[in-house]
Amino acid sequence: QVQVVESGGGLVQPGGSLRLSCVASGSRFSINVMGWYRQIPGNQRDLVAEITLLNKEIYADSVKGRFTISRDSAKNTVYLQMNNLKPEDTGVYQCNANGWLADEDRAFTSFGQGTQVTVSS
Repeated sequence: QVQVVESGGGLVQPGGSLRLSCVASGSRFSINVMGWYRQIPGNQRDLVAEITLLNKEIYADSVKGRFTISRDSAKNTVYLQMNNLKPEDTGVYQCNANGWLADEDRAFTSFGQGTQVTVSS
């Protein structure tokens, strides 16, 4: 399988910035889409941003103009630069990777454990 590990969360004041990182690892796999989701207790997990292999970016309306997703495909890594953070951005941010497992000849989707982002004064 493919393991996904996030880093970079923390506590920040409104208007501040954070940069999240995520790396995927495993054996004989390729990744098509990587993305970030936000989980709030009692709520469903919502897509924040995702980026395709051809670097097409998709953002939730609530983060457009403030967040930027990027990837380093050679390192199986995706980043989320979050600027002008708001209290409503608070949540657990989970990284997601979708792709193909060569040894098993099948698609996969993997989520990380998540990293907490808290925006508060």
